[in-house]
Amino acid sequence: MAAAGAGEAFGVHGFIVILFAALLAAPLLRALDEPEPDAARVRSYYDDPIKVGIVLAMIWGVIGMAFGVWVAALLVWPDLTFDAAWASFGRLRPAHTTAVIFGFGGSALIATSYQVMQRTSRARLAGEFGPWFVLWGYQLFVILAVSGYLLGITQSKEYAEAEWYADLWLVVVWVAYFVLYMRTLARRSERHIYVANWYYLAFIVIVAVLHIVNNLALPVSLAGSQSYIVWSGVQDAMIQWWYGHNAVAFFLTAGFLGMLYYYLPKRAERPIYSYRLSILSFWGIVFFYVWAGSHHLHYTALPHWAQTLGMTFSVMLLVPSWATAANALLTLNGAWHKIRDDATLRFMMVAAIFYGLTTFEGSFLAIRGVNALSHYTDWTVAHVHAGALGWNAILIFGAVYSAVPVIWRRERMWSNRLVEWHFWLAVMGTAIYVYALWNAGITQGLMWRTYTDTGVLQYSFIESVLAMIPYYVARVAGGAAFLLGTLIGCFNIWMTIRQAPEAHLARDRPEGARDGKVPAE
Repeated sequence: MAAAGAGEAFGVHGFIVILFAALLAAPLLRALDEPEPDAARVRSYYDDPIKVGIVLAMIWGVIGMAFGVWVAALLVWPDLTFDAAWASFGRLRPAHTTAVIFGFGGSALIATSYQVMQRTSRARLAGEFGPWFVLWGYQLFVILAVSGYLLGITQSKEYAEAEWYADLWLVVVWVAYFVLYMRTLARRSERHIYVANWYYLAFIVIVAVLHIVNNLALPVSLAGSQSYIVWSGVQDAMIQWWYGHNAVAFFLTAGFLGMLYYYLPKRAERPIYSYRLSILSFWGIVFFYVWAGSHHLHYTALPHWAQTLGMTFSVMLLVPSWATAANALLTLNGAWHKIRDDATLRFMMVAAIFYGLTTFEGSFLAIRGVNALSHYTDWTVAHVHAGALGWNAILIFGAVYSAVPVIWRRERMWSNRLVEWHFWLAVMGTAIYVYALWNAGITQGLMWRTYTDTGVLQYSFIESVLAMIPYYVARVAGGAAFLLGTLIGCFNIWMTIRQAPEAHLARDRPEGARDGKVPAE
């Protein structure tokens, strides 16, 4: 890549791959002469990849959220590009979404899945190399994607902007991830496969199908980054939003429900309110979600029946979604007193509430009549961030605060006061952001469809843009508050890691499974 793309952005990516491989080769080569791992290792959990995954997730979170605040500021102060092409809105925005969704969210999903699959299966991760290959291979994909956008490399597909060679590499990593998960489940000593694993596997399997189909492309040359998607016209639009909505469904919902179904009952020390309901909701979500993507294409060239199909399934999706949210909140019965004092549990409770609210809003926005007002406005951006901040990010923080003391064998987080500060900054930042853009979006939609008595539009487009400035300033403030909370969380995690392990905390081990409940740490 470096040689063939000399002088081009493709060549820069070649050098990035060389540097990445060299940095990872050093510790690998140093370990070649070490003795074979002790066979007794299977009697302990493999937590080192989890530790690295948590740290990488928080790093990507800071990077992605910083990009987000910058992008939000550009809409108020457009000169913040400093006349640099790489700092334009069109390049920073996909860098922001990819760093947050795939860097922050994806790394957190991999790290937590490593913990969940081991603890609920009472089995060590399969292999010594496989977990590291998946974790670091995935990081290479995210680095290629984010750096590519800043260099101008993109195939211009929402949430799938990475070009053909990065997409192919992700397929290799993702297949390894699936094989690792299945090998670990196959060696389980716990007979029952806990429901969190169902959600993680749905996330892995269906994201693979979505990624491959949506990114089928023919490269112009093997010595360059440019390619052409095999789909064209309205078929391309339909495939794109089948992918786009189901990326939300299975990357940002199914995987995170696996996270919720493990860490919430563990932290609350309560069994899931209804295990049967969790299974029924799983099948409802998996079946209904895959049909809903066409609601993104109301009032377009997509056939009317396909739009109606997507709208109908989107409304029906409210049933398993609310059943899941209710199941999570009812799990807290008998543990509500803990919410007052335990900010970590409060993170997860708020995430479940936002999940319920956001899924209701999504079904509502999918209705054709509502979509006529909301589409192309900032109401859609508010909806996305109610989910991304209030549901995904806040749940990640709760899961990380639960996992860090266990994985590093600490009594608790370094500072509970900082966890409280992080919680309130995250909630406040999310509320300011979402409320500002709800108002902005509804205002936009109404201004664009207001006519004078003579039948002409009352407001010009630029007038609607100027009306957005106060809301956009509020968005910057909300995003900055959320970023500040994340920085506080990173500091607290770092200080917790630096503490000496607690000698009286025995390392948990795989053996001893006796039933289908979530085992003790």
